[in-house]
Amino acid sequence: MPISERLSRLGSGVFARNDARKATYAAAALAQGLPPLLDLSLGSTDLQPPAAAVQAMQRAMEQPASAAYCLHAATGPFREAVAAWAQRRFGTAVDPEREVLLLVGSQEGTAHLPLAVLNPGDRALLLDPYYPSHMGGLHLASAHPQLLPLDPEQGWRPDFERLTPAEWDALKLMVLGFPHNPTATTGEQGWLDAAMDKALRHDVVLAHDNPYVDLALEGEAPALLRHPRWRQGGIEFFSFSKSWCLGGYRLAFAIGAEWLITALRQLKGVVDFNQSLALQAGAIAALEQAPDWPERLRAIYRERRDRMALALEAVGWPVRRPTMALYLWLQVPPAWRQQGSEAFCAALLAGTGVALTPGNGFGPGGEGWARLALVHPAGELEQGAARIGAWLATTTVP
Repeated sequence: MPISERLSRLGSGVFARNDARKATYAAAALAQGLPPLLDLSLGSTDLQPPAAAVQAMQRAMEQPASAAYCLHAATGPFREAVAAWAQRRFGTAVDPEREVLLLVGSQEGTAHLPLAVLNPGDRALLLDPYYPSHMGGLHLASAHPQLLPLDPEQGWRPDFERLTPAEWDALKLMVLGFPHNPTATTGEQGWLDAAMDKALRHDVVLAHDNPYVDLALEGEAPALLRHPRWRQGGIEFFSFSKSWCLGGYRLAFAIGAEWLITALRQLKGVVDFNQSLALQAGAIAALEQAPDWPERLRAIYRERRDRMALALEAVGWPVRRPTMALYLWLQVPPAWRQQGSEAFCAALLAGTGVALTPGNGFGPGGEGWARLALVHPAGELEQGAARIGAWLATTTVP
């Protein structure tokens, strides 16, 4: 039977293709005694969430209300906690009733937003490389993406002057994300301020995906909430997945202009209800009882970054040290660049059991690169680097 054109445009997705290859390798490793799979392809941390968050969930799980559907009004305590966090974190007063929305992960929010604000055929600006859900949301909305290439030689800084005034006027939405996934670049507040100024001048909605706001290893992460006019056309997405290691619980939120929050809330009302009150209790505990958790994580990720970079450099794979936690963004070795990033990562996995994410899954600007997630202890990462080094030294490019 036929499927929709918009679904066919989504394709299988780089993570799905990678998942199939990982499953094949894991089965072969078990049958043939190969080295075990070392999965460095997903930003799903091995680090644990704060005990206070888990305990709060456990206590709330025993309450009958946690098993019931949760409509928007019942998320009030969560939204109050988010507003208090925004005041502490950014010095920004936020209305929890009109400017905050609970999400089932920030990826869900960024993928649904285009359906709430765009009509078929509208144009939207994405950075290139981009996170896959940003492009996926545009495809689902039958919108036309316009890519803004990021240049590694310019530190991955977005050059908004590359667009003509007419191109800016044609846009309805701009989606950014700094700290940036996949390049692991923290970015600067000035970049985001310039984007908001452009958006206001040309009547463009600015959506800023900010799940890594607390995981800058150098510098201070930018935030849309620091711009004095974010309420006129901006929305920012935050997540508990990275800063509090709660990825599997799918907890996130948006803070934004009232009309954007209202539009996204209306769309979500058709698609889903909200997370269980028990999960919300854990999120509230994370914000209120473990505000220093991200700081603890940064020290661990900094050590992993530095040790893995040294280990890869020692086997002949140069590394640009990232300014953001969780990832290394690695240029594919010269001998493999003609084959492409996906062929390289597939061959690397088959030859070593080390899984990376091919850069082409993040857009045309990701071709020639691979993303490595620092989601195992430093010693295991170094062992992975040794496997990679032995393979690079002995493998012939097809």
